[in-house]
Amino acid sequence: MKGPAIFLAQFVGKEAPFNTLDGLCQWAAELGYKGVQIPTFERGLMDLALAAESQSYCDELKGRVAEAGLEISELSTHLQGQLVAVHPAYDDAMDAFAAPEVRGNPQARQAWAVEQLKLAARASSRLGLKAHATFSGALLWHTFYPWPQRPAGLVETGFAELGKRWLPILDAFDEAGVDCCFEIHPGEDLHDGASFERFLDAVDQHPRANMLYDPSHLILQQLDYLAFIDHYHDRIKAFHVKDAEFRPNGRSGVYGGYQGWVDRPGRFRSLGDGQIDFKAIFSKFAQYGYDGWAVLEWECCLKHPEDGAREGAPFISDHMIRLTDRAFDDFAGADADELSNRRILGLD
Repeated sequence: MKGPAIFLAQFVGKEAPFNTLDGLCQWAAELGYKGVQIPTFERGLMDLALAAESQSYCDELKGRVAEAGLEISELSTHLQGQLVAVHPAYDDAMDAFAAPEVRGNPQARQAWAVEQLKLAARASSRLGLKAHATFSGALLWHTFYPWPQRPAGLVETGFAELGKRWLPILDAFDEAGVDCCFEIHPGEDLHDGASFERFLDAVDQHPRANMLYDPSHLILQQLDYLAFIDHYHDRIKAFHVKDAEFRPNGRSGVYGGYQGWVDRPGRFRSLGDGQIDFKAIFSKFAQYGYDGWAVLEWECCLKHPEDGAREGAPFISDHMIRLTDRAFDDFAGADADELSNRRILGLD
């Protein structure tokens, strides 16, 4: 495992050091981070189209990050990925994620989003990255609760269309040698293990269709976020280290009662302030040999972001496990051969 790294999206601002990539990298390095996950939808941080076409630009970008003693962990197209599949009910809300020239035109917006993902695949390859973070978008989310009753075949049609839209993108990532990692997240059609499996079926088990694991989104759905790793570890290629808590009460539960984040039973919290068992998560990743980045995604309804970022680097570092190169009881071992093994078993 590599890290700690930090997702820059929640920290970009108008004031220094948060208004430039160089400033953000220097700030992150001073806090103890080793990598940065760069949101490509923040156009002031990087030129995605140029990165897709120019190796010299990518070398310069890596060099700027390296000057602060950091690496780029992944690029992110969360907002663009969301636009690959948008139900018309969300058109107005999603338009803000798109380039101004395609807003108000769902077909043009989708085509723009697909091209953005393909650019990100090529840019990631030029930057020497192995994984990419994104969202799947959603055609079915408005039906996540089965009332009114879903018509027969609705879910199958929705996932068939989602797979059709993503298959050319996944092929582009395969050509680039980069894993496309969908953050498993409510609001996306890929929001749990069952929905991810449906998607895999729709894209013929595509080898580049992988996951970004974020336990906060699983605990708020009341999934077993540790067993999730047991099920899907071979498809988990990216990791957002984010905490959360779920405290249901007599007024609201998982659905939240349309309340704001402070009042919802399920809330995102800064690392260490929530209920996630990170010791168990990092142990699971050590068990299965996860070799990607551990990236802080700071989201908290209470704590100041700069405090969350400051506390995040040592928290992640303290949880990372250096794998042992020997068994703990090797001291008590003895040389063995087939004859001695048979004697121990009482066979000779």
